[in-house]
Amino acid sequence: MKKILLAIAVFGVSTAALAQAPAVKKADEVVKFKEVKFNFGKIQQGKPVTHDFGFVNAGETPLIIETATASCGCTTPTWPQKPVAKGATDKVTAGFNAANAGAFEKTVFVKVKGYDAPLELKIAGEVVPAAK
Repeated sequence: MKKILLAIAVFGVSTAALAQAPAVKKADEVVKFKEVKFNFGKIQQGKPVTHDFGFVNAGETPLIIETATASCGCTTPTWPQKPVAKGATDKVTAGFNAANAGAFEKTVFVKVKGYDAPLELKIAGEVVPAAK
């Protein structure tokens, strides 16, 4: 009998604890990027390239992108410095300085105000030596 009461008590406490867990807000629910990965294909060494990742604010309030940081110093992101209105479009630009030959894949981490986990945008391609 004690085991049954203990099992019921444990079940009740665990159910109450799970019911109180806050829902995890995901930034990709309010920031809708047209694409999250872009492949440049073959690009020439020494020639910087850029790509615009267009998005729409699908949320109910103005959207603020706090930061956009790159996985390395060869990638330079830029992002809107002002709030993006509900339903409005804007872009995050990823610049890449193709200094070294070879395949690459880089990530830009986009931090949206009010959301803990950043969104990830990826660029990839292959840098080929410049023609001499």
